[in-house]
Amino acid sequence: MMNVLVIGATGYIGSAVCRELAAAGHAVTGLARSEEAAAKLRAAGHEPVAGDVDQSSRVAALAAQSDGVIYAVQLYAPNAFDIESLALRAIVEGLANSGKPFVYTSGAWAYGDTGERVADEDAPLNPPALVARRPELERIALDGAHSGVRASVVRPGDVYGEGRGIPAMLVSSARDRGAASFVGDGRNRWAVVHVEDLARLYVLMFDGASGGDLFNANDETAFSVREMAEAASRGAGRGGAVHSWPLDEARKELGPFADALVLDQRLTSARARQRLGWTVRSTTILDDLERGSYAG
Repeated sequence: MMNVLVIGATGYIGSAVCRELAAAGHAVTGLARSEEAAAKLRAAGHEPVAGDVDQSSRVAALAAQSDGVIYAVQLYAPNAFDIESLALRAIVEGLANSGKPFVYTSGAWAYGDTGERVADEDAPLNPPALVARRPELERIALDGAHSGVRASVVRPGDVYGEGRGIPAMLVSSARDRGAASFVGDGRNRWAVVHVEDLARLYVLMFDGASGGDLFNANDETAFSVREMAEAASRGAGRGGAVHSWPLDEARKELGPFADALVLDQRLTSARARQRLGWTVRSTTILDDLERGSYAG
């Protein structure tokens, strides 16, 4: 059993990772920036420690006391790079020369549009403005391998499941306005991964990834956003009705997030399957949107 420090432990991804770590026999220590977050962690059977991602000296000390770190935070604020770069350097400092594992969460958006090309981990990066500096954060994390840290990076696709994540926007728009709304013409494809499958990959990486490893995480389906919206609409009882939101209009409300939503992406996760034995469920996001956790 290892004592794993999880940063972002009460978030969508982080909470699933904590459950999977516990199921694998690890003890979880979760960084909690509020008493409410600490209470959630205690209720889930995990040990909370007070702190926040922007407290780099605190993060370094907690990392040093752990048997390894999983960083499951994705910030999008204007000062996100400054906060996260300091946090990642603090983690590397705390784990330096220990050989302990460190898993950093990046994202598939770093590739930008892939179109018909199926991107593996060596594909060129062309991130949209929202995550323009994410590749720099990846490099900071992976440089930990030069400091005696078993650092690895995961690039998840759009995460779904438990009725949460970006796909929930399709459902809420269908329920609220009678049609599932998407940005653009809906012909683009999202690379997606179920949150529970993703959580299992984190544990596999924590236990078995080598220093400097980088893994895509998606289920390799290639449904269009329109198909997802139609499934969400049916699940919400709206008969498949959908609405196209022009990109120019969406930008006025969503800013750079709108451009991320129209990315057309196809990814392969063959490396994770081959090196770590990772597998994903047989059901798809369409099943979950129409008949699963999003439906009703």
